[in-house]
Amino acid sequence: MSAPAPGRGTVRVTALLASRAARTHRKAWAAVFAALALTSLLLGSFVLALTSTALGHPRVERYAAADLVVAGDQETRFTAKPWGGDPETARAGLTERVRVERGALDVVRKVPGVRAAVPDDVFQVGRGGRALAGRPWDAARLAPYALRDGRAPKGAGEVVMGGGARPGERVTLRVAGVDAAYTVVGVADGPRAAVYFEAARARRLAGHPGSLDAIGVIAASGVGTDELYGRVRHALDAAGVHSVGNRADGDSAKARVLTGDGRGGPEFLGVASARAGVLELLASVAGTVVLVSLLVVSSTVVQALRQRAPEIGLLRAVGATPRQLRGAIGREVGRVAARAALVGAVAALPAYAGLRALLAACGALPPGLVLPFPPWLWPAPLVTGGLTVLIARAAAWLACARAAKLRPAEALREAPPGTARRVTGLVLLALGAGSAGTAVLQSGQTAAMAAGAAAMTMVVGCAVLGPWIAMGAMRVLGAPMRRFGGPGGRLAAANCAAAAPRLGAALTPIILVTAFAAVQLSGGATLTHAGGAQARDAMRADLAVRADGGLPDGAVERIRRVPGVRAATDVVRGTVVLARRETGEPRVDRLPVLGLTPQGLPRTLDPGVRDGGLSGLRPGTVAIGADRARSLGARPGSTVTLRFGDGAEAKLRVVATYDRALALGDFLLSRDELLRHTSTPGAGRILVAAGPGADRAAVAEALAAAVPGARVTPDPAPLHVEPEDQALVEVVTVAAVSAIGAFTVIAVLSTLSLITIGRRPELRLLRLAGAGRRQLRRMLRLEAGATAVTGLAVGAAVASVPLLAFSVAMARTVPYLPPVQGLVIVAVVAVTTAAGTLPPARAALRGRYPGSGPAGG
Repeated sequence: MSAPAPGRGTVRVTALLASRAARTHRKAWAAVFAALALTSLLLGSFVLALTSTALGHPRVERYAAADLVVAGDQETRFTAKPWGGDPETARAGLTERVRVERGALDVVRKVPGVRAAVPDDVFQVGRGGRALAGRPWDAARLAPYALRDGRAPKGAGEVVMGGGARPGERVTLRVAGVDAAYTVVGVADGPRAAVYFEAARARRLAGHPGSLDAIGVIAASGVGTDELYGRVRHALDAAGVHSVGNRADGDSAKARVLTGDGRGGPEFLGVASARAGVLELLASVAGTVVLVSLLVVSSTVVQALRQRAPEIGLLRAVGATPRQLRGAIGREVGRVAARAALVGAVAALPAYAGLRALLAACGALPPGLVLPFPPWLWPAPLVTGGLTVLIARAAAWLACARAAKLRPAEALREAPPGTARRVTGLVLLALGAGSAGTAVLQSGQTAAMAAGAAAMTMVVGCAVLGPWIAMGAMRVLGAPMRRFGGPGGRLAAANCAAAAPRLGAALTPIILVTAFAAVQLSGGATLTHAGGAQARDAMRADLAVRADGGLPDGAVERIRRVPGVRAATDVVRGTVVLARRETGEPRVDRLPVLGLTPQGLPRTLDPGVRDGGLSGLRPGTVAIGADRARSLGARPGSTVTLRFGDGAEAKLRVVATYDRALALGDFLLSRDELLRHTSTPGAGRILVAAGPGADRAAVAEALAAAVPGARVTPDPAPLHVEPEDQALVEVVTVAAVSAIGAFTVIAVLSTLSLITIGRRPELRLLRLAGAGRRQLRRMLRLEAGATAVTGLAVGAAVASVPLLAFSVAMARTVPYLPPVQGLVIVAVVAVTTAAGTLPPARAALRGRYPGSGPAGG
C-alpha cells in the first residue's frame, strides 16, 4: 500500500487535532461561542433594519385609487465641487408642501388615456381647539372615500365630515384664523379628522389659487400605468410645468409624477426625510457594531488560545508543524463559529422585530412610514452569519500565527510585550486625541463624528497598551493592597504585577464598555441638559395662550390690549435648510427654527443677545446663534442665504447674534415670513408677560375671554427647539448602548472566566503551599476590584477626552452624564468582573490540600 500524500496527511492530522481540542476545551470555547453568537445576532438584526428601511416608503391612503399622482418636488439640492474632485450634489427632503402649477391640471386632462384628473388641496381646519384636515369633496374619490350618510356639499356653507358627525349639524370651523359656521350635509368614510368642502370653496380657503397640492390621475380602461406615466411625463415636460416657488435648484424642480408606493409621498411629507435619517443613524450604529465585534471577538479568541500555550508547545515538541497547528486551530474555531453564527442568525429575526416594535412604541418613526419585509429578506442574517465566521477565522489566524512559529521551549513561556506594540499604542492614543481636538473646531454632525472616532481609536490604543496600563495601575493600587489587604492583598498585588499581560487582556473589554457607554449616553445628555438650562433661562413669560386648531387672526393684538398684559409674543415653529460646504464637501442640513413677533420680546423670551438687537426682526431679516454665526462668518449687518421649508431661497440680513441657540435653535425669523413658507402651521403659541402687580388669575380669565377657543397656561414650560429626529436618536442610542453593552459585558465575563480557568493550576499550587481558602478568595476579590477600578478609570479617561471636545464645541460646557446612568455603568462592570473571577475559581478552592491549614483557611 502506498503512503498517503503529504497534503492528505496534513488534513487528517489537523482534523484530529481540531476534534480532540474542541472536546477538551469546551468551557473555553463556550465563551467564544457566546461572543460570536451575539456578533451574528447584532449584525443580522442591523442588516435587516437597514434593508427594510432602504425599502421603506410612505403609506398610500389618500391617493390609493389614483394610478398616478402629480405633485411638487419635495427635495432641495445643493451642488458644489469638493477640493480636487468632481462636482457633487447633496440633497435634503422638504417637510413643507411644494405645490404644482394649477395649469398642470389642464395639461394632464388633455393627455390621451386619462379618464379623470382630480385636483386636491389640503389645508388646516380648526374645530373646538382640534386640528383637522380640509379638502375638496371631489378629491375624496381618489382614496376612494364614499358617503355613508347624507349627500355631497353643493354650497359654500356646506361640508362633509368624517365619522362622529351628523347630517344637519351646525359646526364652527376656523380656517386661516377666520371662524365661520357650516352645515354638515354628509358623513364620509375615512379619517375622522377630515372635513370636505365644495370645490370652489375649498380652493378659496386653501389660499393659493394659482397652484395645487396634487393632482390625482385615473387611467382610462385598458391603459397601463407605465404607458400613462410616459405620456403624462412627456406632456408636463413639453408644457414646462414646474414646482411652484422660488426654488434654489432651478430647472431641477420639475413637477413629479408618482406611481406605486411613491403616491403616498404627497400625503406624508416627512417620511422621505425621516427615512434618510433612519438610514444614516442605523448605518452609523452598524459600523460601530462591526468595529466592536472585531475587537471583542479577537480579544476573546486570543485569550482562549493563550491559555493553551503549554499545549501548543507540547504539540510542537512532538513534531506538529506550524501549518498543522494553524489548520487545526482554524478548523476548531470554524466549527464553533459556524454553530454560533447559525444561532445568532436565527435570533436576529426576533431581535429585529423587537427593535422595530420599540421604535414604534416610542413614537420614533414618523406616521405613514411603511417598512416592508419581503420574503427574500429572510435569509439575510445567514449572510451576516458567514461574515461572523470569517471574522472568527481571521482572529484565530492572527492569534496563532506567532505561537505556531515558536520553538517548543519558547511556546511554554509568555514573552513580554515588545517595543513595536508600545509605539503602536501610543500612536493610536495620539491620533485619538488629535481627532478629539478637531471636534472643538467643528460643529453639528461633524463634531459628533470626530468625537466618536476619537473614542474608538483611543480604546484600540488602550487595548494595545493593556500590559503597560496594568503595570501602571498596580504601581498605584499595589501599595494599598499590600498594606491593608493582609496576606490576600499581598498575594493579589504580587499576582497582578507578575501577570501584567493577563490583566491587560482583562482590562480591554472593561475599558471598551465604559468608554462606549459613556460617550454614547453623555453626548446626547450633555446637549439636552445644556439646552434645558438655556430654555429655563430664556423663558420670561408668565402665561401662554395656544390652540391646537390655530389662533384666530389678530389674537396677539387682542391679547396686548387685555388689562394687566405687559408684553405678548407670537411664536411659531418651522424649518429652514442650510446649504453650505463643509471640509470641501456640499452639505444640506434641515434645522428647526422659531418665528417671532419682536414687540416686547425681551420681556417674554430672552435669547441672550450678544450683538445687535431683535427689535428689527421683520421679514427679510434673521437673528443667528453665536456659534452658527461664527461658523458662517456672519455678524450684524451681513447677509446669509437660507432655504425655507418649502425650498424657497432668501437672502436675509443679520440683525443680531445670541447665545441660547441650544434652546431656541440656530435661527430666529420673523413670524410672518416663516408662516408664508409653512403649509400646515402647527399649534400657535403666544407668550404673555403680566404687568407688575397684576393678578395672574384675573389676567388668565381675561385672556380666555379675549381669544375664544384658546387654552391659557400659567407658568408655561420652557421653549426648547429639538431636532426632528430627536426621539429616533434617543431610542436607537439606548438600543445600541444596551446591545453593544451586553456584547462587551459578555466579553468581560468570558475573558475573565478564561483567565481564571487558566489559573486553576496556580490556585491549587498556592493551596498546596499553605494558602487558605479565605486568603485566596480575598486575593481574587481584590484582583477583581483592581481590574474593575482600573478599567473604569481608564475607560472614563478615554471617554472624557472626546466628550470634553464635543461638549466645548457644541454646548460650551463640561460633559454631563445622568447620575443613574453612571451608577448603572459602574454596577454592571463591578458585578460582571466579580462574576467572571470568583465562580470559575470555586473548583480550585474546593476541598482540603496537605499543609493548607483548616478548611476555612
